[in-house]
Amino acid sequence: MAQGKVEICGVNTAKLPLLKAEEKERLFAQIESGDREAREKYIEGNLRLVLSVIKRFSSSNENVDDLFQIGCIGLIKAIDNFDSTLNVKFSTYAVPMIIGEIRRFLRDNNTIRVSRSLKDTAYKAIYAKENLIKQNMKEPTINEIAAEIGISKEDIVYALDAIQNPMSLYEPIFTDGGDALYVMDQISDKKNKEENWVEHLSLSEAMKRLGEREREIISLRFFEGKTQMEVAEMIGISQAQVSRLEKNALRAMKNYLTA
Repeated sequence: MAQGKVEICGVNTAKLPLLKAEEKERLFAQIESGDREAREKYIEGNLRLVLSVIKRFSSSNENVDDLFQIGCIGLIKAIDNFDSTLNVKFSTYAVPMIIGEIRRFLRDNNTIRVSRSLKDTAYKAIYAKENLIKQNMKEPTINEIAAEIGISKEDIVYALDAIQNPMSLYEPIFTDGGDALYVMDQISDKKNKEENWVEHLSLSEAMKRLGEREREIISLRFFEGKTQMEVAEMIGISQAQVSRLEKNALRAMKNYLTA
């Protein structure tokens, strides 16, 4: 992917607006009232989030314009599904949805290839995990596995994510806002301070502490972009119950991460 590209899809990225917090709140209130012009301004004011995300995929062979367009789809989905009543920054909510949209695109286009070194790291971690379970009779943490094999936890989660199947180990984990994302997406980007929650590699353990139904609701809401009403119909409960369970899950995860 081209590095330092200024114009993407006809957009001069060097001149993108930067919205202040007060302006974001004002625009979002207008969006919720059906103001299309405010929606366009909000999209444009958050395109920097898309740029920060596509940098994560610089090793892919995809055209940067394509990634940007796909990322914008994720951004728009985030805007359409964001619940402003939750005490969560929009960027914290949006980044994982943008990542998820791009990852689905890459998977569908078979552009992700796993290197030999990544596979070796992943297999070492899996072997170490099994040994630690036998020794301690409990599931080891990422830190314990890292100490056992002498490899950084960032490299371990990246490698494990690369070899995992979407229906098994390749399951989503979540950030401050309850947004679903994969473990690989937890690797920190220190240049983007608004995304600090994405740096927490313990989020998968926070997710394990949720009940099965809460995990399902969080996954459908924030990874697949479903509305609360759609989730309610899918799992056979009321929209009010979905809302309550969702908020309880978000609160529980945040409490675990800040404890």
